[in-house]
Amino acid sequence: MKKAYLGVDVGSVSTNLVVTDEKGEILENIYTRTVGQPVKVVQNGLRVLGSKLGTDIEIMGVGVTGSARNLSSVLVGADVVKNEITAHAVAVSQLVPGAQTIIEIGGQDSKIIIVRDGVVTDFAMNTVCAAGTGSFLDQQAARLNIPIEQFGELALKSDNPVRIAGRCAVFAESDMVHKQQLGHSVEDIIAGLCEALVRNYLNNVGKGKEILAPVVFQGGVAANVGIKAAFEKTLNTEVIIPKYYDVMGAVGCCYLAMKATQNKPTKFKGWGAAEFNFRPTSFECQGCPNLCEVIQIYENDVVIARWGDRCGKWSNASLTTEVG
Repeated sequence: MKKAYLGVDVGSVSTNLVVTDEKGEILENIYTRTVGQPVKVVQNGLRVLGSKLGTDIEIMGVGVTGSARNLSSVLVGADVVKNEITAHAVAVSQLVPGAQTIIEIGGQDSKIIIVRDGVVTDFAMNTVCAAGTGSFLDQQAARLNIPIEQFGELALKSDNPVRIAGRCAVFAESDMVHKQQLGHSVEDIIAGLCEALVRNYLNNVGKGKEILAPVVFQGGVAANVGIKAAFEKTLNTEVIIPKYYDVMGAVGCCYLAMKATQNKPTKFKGWGAAEFNFRPTSFECQGCPNLCEVIQIYENDVVIARWGDRCGKWSNASLTTEVG
């Protein structure tokens, strides 16, 4: 039986699962939409992987990341829980050795990671505007009545990209409508939108960062060849898109799990966790003026985890004895 490792990355837009072998070779990967149902999507991912690999491999370790990493850790039985910066940096260090700048743009967030000599030295994430994310492109594609899958190819056909105000998603949209009314071609408008997103990203997320080649571009938006071309034009350097650009966080988790479980048994609950009855609930703690919102997870009617409190009253309490 082949030994393998599982990585899970649950974000606000996508949920990704990856399985690698002991050499780090990717055996299976799943990219799917979270659609506001992380528990259901993670369990479905386990179900699919289990049907493909269950009898052929043994999971030796599990790593999780993403905005829902605490939740997914409980669902699958994780051995290591890491933030997205670490997971993405580890994946790139393995798949694109020597990379010095990582550009990551997803559906609702974006980040930049600066790496020197294999170590993360700086990073930043967007915190305010959606104009530098994939959701911005989705909205404009819908307004133009063009499938987002065709967006990048159309951008490459542009001879004269129009300049669109990209500092704010609202202003960019109104500026795009104005350019349409003036009679600019769809191709030039789309190319202008790609360049606006890149400007917004570099002026906000990348502000003050030393962007050195090799530059790696990953996340769902990396599928858009128009954005890749806009980055290369602006940065005046080649932009590398890894083969598994859309699941790099989960890839990094596999490598982290491999390291975390050396000579240790895994906590993985097995593919059967896909059929467990998980139920998340929440309540407001009245113990002090903080009024923390505590999340608790039930597995088959038993509370198995809590988090969200600042003092540890609930998260550190024994789960077999309720705290009074």
